[in-house]
Amino acid sequence: MRSSLTPREIVGELDRYIVGQTAAKRAVAIALRNRWRRQHAAKELRDDITPKNIILMGPTGVGKTEIARRLAKLAQAPFIKVEASKFTEVGYVGRDVESMVRDLVEASIALVREEETERVRPRALENAEDRLHELVKNGGPPKVAGGFGITPSAPPPAPRLSDAEREKLRAQIAAGTLDDTQVEVDVSDSNLMFIRNFSGQGLEELGVNLQDLFKGMPGMGSRTRRRRATVPEALKLLEQEEAAKLVDQDRVNRDAVRRAENDGIIFLDEIDKIASREGAKGVGPDVSREGVQRDLLPIVEGSTVNTKYGPVKTDHVLFIAAGAFHVSKPSDLIPELQGRFPIRVELEPLSGDDLVRILKEPKNSLIKQYQALLATEGVTLTFADDALTEIAALAQKVNERSQSIGARRLHTVLEKLLDDVSFSASELTQKTFTIDAAYVRERLTELVKDEDLSKYIL
Repeated sequence: MRSSLTPREIVGELDRYIVGQTAAKRAVAIALRNRWRRQHAAKELRDDITPKNIILMGPTGVGKTEIARRLAKLAQAPFIKVEASKFTEVGYVGRDVESMVRDLVEASIALVREEETERVRPRALENAEDRLHELVKNGGPPKVAGGFGITPSAPPPAPRLSDAEREKLRAQIAAGTLDDTQVEVDVSDSNLMFIRNFSGQGLEELGVNLQDLFKGMPGMGSRTRRRRATVPEALKLLEQEEAAKLVDQDRVNRDAVRRAENDGIIFLDEIDKIASREGAKGVGPDVSREGVQRDLLPIVEGSTVNTKYGPVKTDHVLFIAAGAFHVSKPSDLIPELQGRFPIRVELEPLSGDDLVRILKEPKNSLIKQYQALLATEGVTLTFADDALTEIAALAQKVNERSQSIGARRLHTVLEKLLDDVSFSASELTQKTFTIDAAYVRERLTELVKDEDLSKYIL
């Protein structure tokens, strides 16, 4: 866990990916640091220290979702994003609000399993190499008797390789001398049925896992199938299988539930869509919206949700809600839910200068992404500073004339701008391509001027 970072360090890390929005970054940084502080607080007070949930207010495309997602990645915390509007009209087209807690646990299990797999990878690789060496030497796995209702006995473990033999095998694989050698390998076959419940009344997934149910039936245990693969492919398959054997799934489940309870982050987007409009008379859609709020309240407040991995408490899950709040405001939420989101932060609309910074400053900026993509074709793509200014100005103009989608407008503008070079990159004889302001105006100015057309294209 990296939640021991100070708020200033957290903001510094977020600055590498997100331009501006300092107030929002400070709010989430404090919320994350408070988790570390809670873990070090007196034990008798620890359970009483609840998360300070946050509402991020601002138009679309200004960084609300990215702030929450980057925060979770930075903290190595389980994270899910859900649209609050999905919970409207539960029983018809909506979802049960408890499903987001189940989704959070699944995300936590995937996170913990990945960490455990990485921890056992060196041992798994050695075991896989031992098995691979036997396959190469003998031509394939030994034949084992079996049939319906009979579980075949597991083959004896492969003998351990000496250091010299292991180094020789690794050298051969690295040099590619075994790339054309094929071996037969037994791999697990887990293609069992999965049932989903679409009744809409709560259980998104049936509590009974058929795979676990079938494991106890005669002849329906762990099945394997034999396939031919090259030596490098076989090594990857065997390494995955050995890693799965070394990972204690029961411990993964326990750790994942604990981490979901103490470190989980649920990002509730579009929360303004479930706020009752000012002056509503308590009929029609506003009844449904208020109903969703009342369903959300116990989850945000702290309750216990039953999952197939056991009960999960939501008392210390951090909720970050977000919404544009164009036609409603946080005070339109029911008072009980408002009280569970004590921190309100308004994000600023993006200016033209912000769009220029977004194009070139973040570690994963769009410009760097396009340059990396075209570099795979041997094309060096460069952007003049005046080109970036022109791209930002055009994106800002389209945002002002049609519905503003913030920084997301840069995606559509750049895709249209680079359409020709992306299409013909593999055929270009000139492998250095420079985008300047003149090229941007040539490709996009007329399109932007045509207001009707720009609404469809940009």
